Amino acid sequence: STNFILIFTVFCMEPDKHGVTAAEAAEVAAHISTHCHALRVRGLMTIGAAERELKQGEQNPDFVALRACRASVAARLGVDEHTLELSMGMSADFEHAVGATLSLSSLLSLSLS
Repeated sequence: STNFILIFTVFCMEPDKHGVTAAEAAEVAAHISTHCHALRVRGLMTIGAAERELKQGEQNPDFVALRACRASVAARLGVDEHTLELSMGMSADFEHAVGATLSLSSLLSLSLS
């Protein structure tokens, strides 16, 4: 059976967060895809910096970076980036996570429906 995983990617180097860096994510995903046949990379996840305070409407740089990281992972795997899920944020920053996850086209289609 196949187990779907998210690769935890860190952008803020806080001592209590562990995972791969953005530079390592594509290589780790490729390794899993090639050598770990019981695993399938479903996407990427991150938790933004705990000490970062964002103003209303401001995007969390960690979440923006995760979207860019997804593009490089998708290119390395040879898949459309939108087939890879993103999981980001905690309850305190969920609004920023939702805003960073949705693209402009997603927002437009939501507002038109």
